[in-house]
Amino acid sequence: MRAKKSYGQHFLTNEHYARQIAQALELTDQYKHVLEVGPGQGMLTKHLLDRRDDFHLKVSEADQDMVHYLRTHYPELSPDILEGDFLRLPLETTFSGHPFGLVGNFPYNISSQILIKLLDNYQLIPEMVGMFQKEVADRVISDHGSKVYGVIGVLVQSRYAPALVFNVSRGNFSPPPKVESAVIRLVRRETPLIPDAHYGLFKHVVKSAFGQRRKMLRNSLKSIFPAEVMADLPLFERRPEQVSVADFVMLTERAIPHQP
Repeated sequence: MRAKKSYGQHFLTNEHYARQIAQALELTDQYKHVLEVGPGQGMLTKHLLDRRDDFHLKVSEADQDMVHYLRTHYPELSPDILEGDFLRLPLETTFSGHPFGLVGNFPYNISSQILIKLLDNYQLIPEMVGMFQKEVADRVISDHGSKVYGVIGVLVQSRYAPALVFNVSRGNFSPPPKVESAVIRLVRRETPLIPDAHYGLFKHVVKSAFGQRRKMLRNSLKSIFPAEVMADLPLFERRPEQVSVADFVMLTERAIPHQP
């Protein structure tokens, strides 16, 4: 069965890596359900099923050919195959409101959207382990000062602690992608760095800053902060890649009194 470009499919062929990804879910004392996104032909799925004593597995698959393949080769999984687009899946009802781990060799064409959906549902998801295009993985785990540090990294790190699990070369897939890959693990923070009530403003500050990446914050954030506030903080003389996640949180807190 051939991979389809329209679904961003590149099938992992290395059993060792598939087993490592399945074993990287470590917080099963905090949840008893796991959702795999894009199982394809089940390379990762079978290793997740080996952990059925640890958690109840469901899979989300949009490709009907793959759904048929899974029903044929993993009949015990049939009741737990969620057919359709993961991005449209109501996660609050997937496990009747219970927390769950998120895992997958994520389709590269929607990987950033998957991360955004994760953040929007972070209260349900204590842990995520996923394969991403290495460029995306690097952006998620990078610290300030890095050239790839940006919006998605700051947003993810405000709610999760990220870590690299391992890198994967393109020869471990069929068909081989044009890019290198990496598996990362996200563990939800006990307390998010920014309260939910101010997360929208936090996103606005971060996106405004990186929307003019080459400019200092005093230029990119002038529509958010009054001039007297910017004059008091040397931080506004920095460019966004020089600003830590904690500093973006502090800036958001400073911005709250000045919002309409």
